[in-house]
Amino acid sequence: MRRTGAADPAAAGHRTSAPGHDVRLLWWANSADALGTQISGLALPLLLLGLGYSPALVGAVAGASTALGLLLGPFAAVPADRGARRRVMILCAAVSAAALGSLAAALALGSLHPAHLFAAVLVERVATSCQEAAARGAVALVCPADDHPRVVSRLQAGEQGALVLGPLLGGLLYQAARWLPFLADALSYLVAALCVRGMRSDLAPAGARARARDTRPSRARWGAFASEAGAGLSLVLRSPVLRLVLVWTAAAGGLLVALHYTVVFALQESGRGPAAVGLVFSVAGAAGLAGALAAPAVVRRLTAPRTLVAVSWLIVPAAAGLAAGNGPWSYGLLFGAVSLLVPAAVVVLQTRVLRVTPPELLARTGTALATAAGIAAAVAPLAAGTAVARAGAAPTIAGCAVLLALLAAGTTLAVARGALSAPSPGPAATAKGAL
Repeated sequence: MRRTGAADPAAAGHRTSAPGHDVRLLWWANSADALGTQISGLALPLLLLGLGYSPALVGAVAGASTALGLLLGPFAAVPADRGARRRVMILCAAVSAAALGSLAAALALGSLHPAHLFAAVLVERVATSCQEAAARGAVALVCPADDHPRVVSRLQAGEQGALVLGPLLGGLLYQAARWLPFLADALSYLVAALCVRGMRSDLAPAGARARARDTRPSRARWGAFASEAGAGLSLVLRSPVLRLVLVWTAAAGGLLVALHYTVVFALQESGRGPAAVGLVFSVAGAAGLAGALAAPAVVRRLTAPRTLVAVSWLIVPAAAGLAAGNGPWSYGLLFGAVSLLVPAAVVVLQTRVLRVTPPELLARTGTALATAAGIAAAVAPLAAGTAVARAGAAPTIAGCAVLLALLAAGTTLAVARGALSAPSPGPAATAKGAL
């Protein structure tokens, strides 16, 4: 393996014994998890509404569980970076499987108690957030840096495929029996756990186990643990590359979620039913899958800086065109154009994160970036709903397009200043932030 960057396993003193084997297992773990999440994600609101709970309570449950997961994610990333990545991923997947398995069993037996239902949902959401936090950066530990764009794009393709197939399977399973979608998600977590267990690479960065054997008094250890939980954010704020990733992913992700909900509101206002909404986002999901598969070739042809700038500008007219949309096909084609473009930018940004982040901070840095994007995505539906209620769908979409244009201008300026080629912080700065 060549020493191509800080996140290169060889450069970090990390050895991958079977990169191809482990990449395949990582793909299966990620794709199975994503598919199960999409299956139960459709079924859970239907179940809650079918049991007589209000839409407001359904939204509150989803919001509370997501918020708690965002808060706990950085703390789960600490033991992962200390060398327990495999154990954390397996344990969290097993906990999620047990929670949803118990929910499926209670539904099948007709003995579901409300406390059991909400506890299972909360436990699963928190465990999944911790599992995702521990998994961030695993790509850099199972394959050489030259393969990062290809592997990242394949993981994206698996997630996009789950986005297309999951809701369809969830609807069919729920129609057959209310407990089947939750059993399917529980089994997906077990598949993910077995895949992680079967990986041959050591998923601990070099030296992580030595740092994990902390002999300080318990109070000092807890203080150091809390400090380490924020080390990823500290690194992001020091690095020009990671700051660009933070701004782009949070802003673009939040605005695209806002557009998603605005299109749903517009279709509802025009009297379109669920089938029209499904058509729009099925087209978008298929386009996203195609974009993820094509992303590595696009990046190689254009180079990473040109790809990011081109995508940032090209999504602006596609997003603006949604303001003139008048039906599911026009919305689907325009949203599909956005979904086709975005994966190339995501590959560029995620590859840069892996390249500039020290191995001992991969989980915490990835979690800091994901938390910012998660907060933006959580706020976006409320902002979109408020804007549509006050101004209407078309002005809201136009406003999102203007903000995307500002993001594109800022991205162009940052790339021109060399943000994507900026080196990562030196070892001294890294050690200061991590310990």
